[in-house]
Amino acid sequence: MYTREETLRVPLIDVIWPAKSLSRNIFLVLGTSLLVALSAQIAVPLPFSPVPVTFQTLVVLLAGAVLGSRLGALSVLLYLTEGMIGLPFFAKGAAGVAYFRGVTGGYLLGFIVAAFVVGLLVEMGVGRKISTAIFAMGIGNVVIYVFGIAWLQSVLNITTSKALLLGLYPFILGDVYKLGLGVILLPLAWNFFGKSKN
Repeated sequence: MYTREETLRVPLIDVIWPAKSLSRNIFLVLGTSLLVALSAQIAVPLPFSPVPVTFQTLVVLLAGAVLGSRLGALSVLLYLTEGMIGLPFFAKGAAGVAYFRGVTGGYLLGFIVAAFVVGLLVEMGVGRKISTAIFAMGIGNVVIYVFGIAWLQSVLNITTSKALLLGLYPFILGDVYKLGLGVILLPLAWNFFGKSKN
């Protein structure tokens, strides 16, 4: 059991399930990779953009926030590996290396970095309150956009302004909504589990 001071520096999963073991970590990483895959199937194509709207962003950011930097990033890396070896885990059941190399590859790669960054911020004590959760998950979302837009620009050989038009602006409203869910759920979970374990 963690002291009140120690819980400020650990991810939520270590408070909920403090008995660390290899089997626990494998279960968490595998389970989270499947949740990311499931969230990818909730995909809405946009007629004016090659990038679909999915719920992956929310799940990826929460993965980092709940599991921490290492396990969060590993779960996303496993998800990408599962998709690239042929499991229908990418958006709308797509699979294979070719899909990863396509227009959305940057967003997928950014998921790994975003989960790690959000997890790292949580391990620094950020994310327990709504205000800091907004900061942590907002930074994670920016990371995803940076990777996604840069990749999109390179693959399509378009200008930065065009890449922003295709890969950023159409998603801002939806991501604000998803971030809103995340920054409510995360502090609520910390408030419940943090108090119950002290």
